[in-house]
Amino acid sequence: MRGWIGLAIIAGIIYYFATETDKLDKPINDIKTMFTKADKKLDSMTGTKITKIDKHIPQIKTEIYERLSTIEIRELDGVFTSNEAISEFKSQYCHSSARHPVFTKDNLQFICDKI
Repeated sequence: MRGWIGLAIIAGIIYYFATETDKLDKPINDIKTMFTKADKKLDSMTGTKITKIDKHIPQIKTEIYERLSTIEIRELDGVFTSNEAISEFKSQYCHSSARHPVFTKDNLQFICDKI
C-alpha cells in the first residue's frame, strides 16, 4: 500500500510541474528534438523514404503566388521544399497570434488557409 501512495505522490508532483510550471518544457522539447534527429538519421541511413505526393501543391502555389510580392514569393519557395517544411511552417505560423517577418498579416492568413 505504501508503494501506491509514493507512486501517487510522484505522479502528482510530475503532473504539477508539467501543467502549472514551465520547468519541464525544455526537457520535453529536447526529447522531441532527439527523436526527430534520430528519425531523420534512420531515414538517411536506410536510404529509403516514403514520400506522399501531393498533387494540389502546384495549384496552391500558383494561387498564392498571384497575391505575393517578389520577396514573399522567395520566402515561400523555402517553405514548399518538402511536406515536413510545410507542416513545420503551419505549426509555427498558422495560429491566431502568429506573425511572420516577411509575409503581411493578410497574406500569412491566406497562405495558412490554402495550405
